[in-house]
Amino acid sequence: MRRILSRWLLAATVAGFAPVLAQPTAPHATPASAYIVQSHGTQSAVRIVRGVGGRITHDLPIIHGVSAMLTPAQAARLRQLGTVDLFADAAVTTQDRSGSRRSSTYSSSTSSRSSSSSSSSDGSTVPNQDARAEIGADRLAAQGFDGTGVAVAVLDSGLPRSWVQYAQNSNMGLIAYSADGSSFQDASGHGSHVTTIVANPIRSVNGQPLGIAPGVRLVSVKAFDANGTSTYATVLNGLNWILNNRATYNIRVLNLSFAAKPQSFYWNDPIDQAVMKLWQAGVVVVASAGNGGPTAQTIGVPGNTPYIITVGAMTDNYAPSNPRSWRLTSFSSAGPTFEGFVKPDILAPGGHIIGIMDPYTALLAQLHPTFALPVDNLYLMSGTSQAAAVVSASVALMLQSNLALTPDVVKCRLMASAHPAVNSANQLAYSVFQQGAGEINVYDAVYSQSTGCANAGLNIASDLAGTAHFGGPARQAADGSYYVVDQNGSPIDQQGYLWNNGYLWNSGYLWNSGYLWDNGYLWNSGYLWDNGYLWNNGYLWSESATASPTNTAAINMWVDQE
Repeated sequence: MRRILSRWLLAATVAGFAPVLAQPTAPHATPASAYIVQSHGTQSAVRIVRGVGGRITHDLPIIHGVSAMLTPAQAARLRQLGTVDLFADAAVTTQDRSGSRRSSTYSSSTSSRSSSSSSSSDGSTVPNQDARAEIGADRLAAQGFDGTGVAVAVLDSGLPRSWVQYAQNSNMGLIAYSADGSSFQDASGHGSHVTTIVANPIRSVNGQPLGIAPGVRLVSVKAFDANGTSTYATVLNGLNWILNNRATYNIRVLNLSFAAKPQSFYWNDPIDQAVMKLWQAGVVVVASAGNGGPTAQTIGVPGNTPYIITVGAMTDNYAPSNPRSWRLTSFSSAGPTFEGFVKPDILAPGGHIIGIMDPYTALLAQLHPTFALPVDNLYLMSGTSQAAAVVSASVALMLQSNLALTPDVVKCRLMASAHPAVNSANQLAYSVFQQGAGEINVYDAVYSQSTGCANAGLNIASDLAGTAHFGGPARQAADGSYYVVDQNGSPIDQQGYLWNNGYLWNSGYLWNSGYLWDNGYLWNSGYLWDNGYLWNNGYLWSESATASPTNTAAINMWVDQE
């Protein structure tokens, strides 16, 4: 299958930090913009970019390419060559700095509805992380499971300096890498919160640590700034570093709590390509679905990648002891993907989750002070970012039990042991496009023996090689609703839960003519890929689009506590 030679991504400026591999730009030269250039290999991309006078900023072997600064004339010469894939670099953010959809009335005292508390060393109170009990992690902790022996990488906005010092001086260990070349200090707070959901040894009233897997080794990769903003090139540099160092630090799990709007097929998107490469290399990649729900087809990049584990968010509705009151959060993104795959794969607690932020240096803490708990820099946040962190930690517990588990088996067992939400009539309370297999139960997942129930019909090697690509089993009815078909094209009865017939909905089929959804997306040969993308909303983006800081994707934005 011929690879598409030129594609568009939202334009933005890359924060250059890697050693300069080409000659410096001459004074008064034409301004250059950031691009991602792919070829048959990184060295080929380097040679081609240097051949037109471009400046390399990052080597990106993970996607057989580089990031580079190119003038309009240099970019035009590359397009004329017809031997490379050329992208204008894209902006990526972790949350909306403006705090849209945030609550203006919620106060930290509200947390008493959901948690009992205990005294900390300074006399304050530490509420329980109810998510531990809701997914069965407390039962595993009683059996000695804490993630020991497993390294979890979190690519986000970094960690507070105090936490870095604590982790490095404790027995958990910490590896910290800055993909954007700036200080590792977390000026956002998003990375701190997400990371300490995975591993936080502070104990609450029930004696349980706040972190789901407090014994893991953390590998924190900083790729986002104070505003939660990054670029494709910076994120790819972080993913490339993780791939190169996975064996050195025994990285088996990667948490990606961001979700950019898809602008191409999953197999064309460089971040999707990179996470596929990591999955193929044995790293279990966990991504947030995004906070764009409840609208259908709002799953973001990289959660739209069919192979990886994509996580939506549920909430206990401030009643952790009453499962009948638990529900899907209003913001959790829903599928299907534009290629027809059922996403999210699973749900996890993502409402009012407890994590750490530095109140003096984290922008989110300053923007949302009412969500602070009166102890140890603890804050409540809601989002699929938090739900993904819960799942990443759960995967670490599974791997502690059996390090031989492959990513496909981990995904299969999480899905096979999940519990779908049903109503009083024992009918699905939410569609498979909203809840996937349902809420995880990590205790059952650790002891599951299921295999072969995830990623059936897919071939990641062919996908990465560009020789075959895949579509999912989702279809759209005349009334605009979505449904799932089996391999013969017959609709599957969703009220049979789809979980008793081998997860036919978690499968893939060789891509052919594409899908036409009611929102106007037709992803087949009808697109003028070489001249720009014309989407149904009327925007026309061309390859020559200039870099603009306004062309950002507001993703995983701050949402109300649920």
